[in-house]
Amino acid sequence: MNTLSHKIAVAIKQANPEETYSVEIMQYSLGIILNTLVIFIATAVIGLLTGNFAEFMTFLLSCSILRLTSGGFHLKTAKACNIFSVLLCTLVPYIFSFFKMNLTLINMASLFIMLLFSPNPDKNARMPEKIFPFLKLVSVLLVSLNFFIHSSVIGLAFIVQSLTVIPWIRREKP
Repeated sequence: MNTLSHKIAVAIKQANPEETYSVEIMQYSLGIILNTLVIFIATAVIGLLTGNFAEFMTFLLSCSILRLTSGGFHLKTAKACNIFSVLLCTLVPYIFSFFKMNLTLINMASLFIMLLFSPNPDKNARMPEKIFPFLKLVSVLLVSLNFFIHSSVIGLAFIVQSLTVIPWIRREKP
């Protein structure tokens, strides 16, 4: 993915050298877009092939939206992230029938984790700390919505995402 994003960035820069950002910035941005597309397309294709398209896409969308506001753990490489994300989106919804009885407990656990630990942004994110209370509020509201929607797929997506917010390793103080 890195090679492809670099080639695209170089082509864009050559096509319009005056009005474009540096190759490095475009490569980074394109890498994010391409990796997101890989996850989306792979999840959609597997969903279509298995007859679980709606569940897989609901899981992916729910997890992604909550992740935008809550942050969470990042894997070391984009490839690992792609593989892990596709596996999560295509395997976890299969166990949703088992958790239907425990949905309220799952929602409560997600809510508790969000109240305690969100947001937990990536260390490279340049978000001002003054917006952290807003991000926490949005995260808590998103999880709370599932008490009314009562979707086991959304509940599982939220608990999986919530677990990535917990700082399992102690952070170094600046």
